[in-house]
Amino acid sequence: MDYNTKREKLIMPEYGRGIQQMVEHCKTIADKEERMRCAKTIIDTMANMAEQTADREDFQKKLWNHLAAMAQYNLDIDYPVEIERMDDKEARPEALHYPQQRIRQRNYGAIVEKFTNHLATMEADQQRDDLTIMVANHMKRDLSNWSTDSMSDEKVADDMALYTDGKIQLDLDRFQLVSDGELLSSRVSTSVKKKKNKK
Repeated sequence: MDYNTKREKLIMPEYGRGIQQMVEHCKTIADKEERMRCAKTIIDTMANMAEQTADREDFQKKLWNHLAAMAQYNLDIDYPVEIERMDDKEARPEALHYPQQRIRQRNYGAIVEKFTNHLATMEADQQRDDLTIMVANHMKRDLSNWSTDSMSDEKVADDMALYTDGKIQLDLDRFQLVSDGELLSSRVSTSVKKKKNKK
């Protein structure tokens, strides 16, 4: 069971678990060029989350350093800036002010749009399959947080096709998404923990 309480603590909670999962995925990519493309996509997403600081001189350097920290300095890419190891306090980014950008469906958010756009540009191979299942599970978790009545695998498959202009057709016979039971159990566990903390 994938309970929130059993998940590893995020290195940089401000960027969210979705970004951390993409960083972990990036580390598994065998081809260095593809790994670098994935890293740049992650950087673009991180930059979009903090658009108001994009004109700062050290902005890109800070993003690449945050990426390195989230990867625990174990991501083999050619960084375009000098990477400086940071302790836990230094690794925390400044508070983010989220831009009010238009997104297709509020229940998914901008991160899902960013990565489905990236998926649509990838060649059909195992790397795309791995990223597809990761994004699809993220979408289903988003749906479960929005409304348990709409978190069906079929809904995720339909939305995945919509977001990628039909380029990604999620074969539910081939790809197994996180089960409804796991998502509901995770929500109950989180709810119980919150109640205990209030006492």
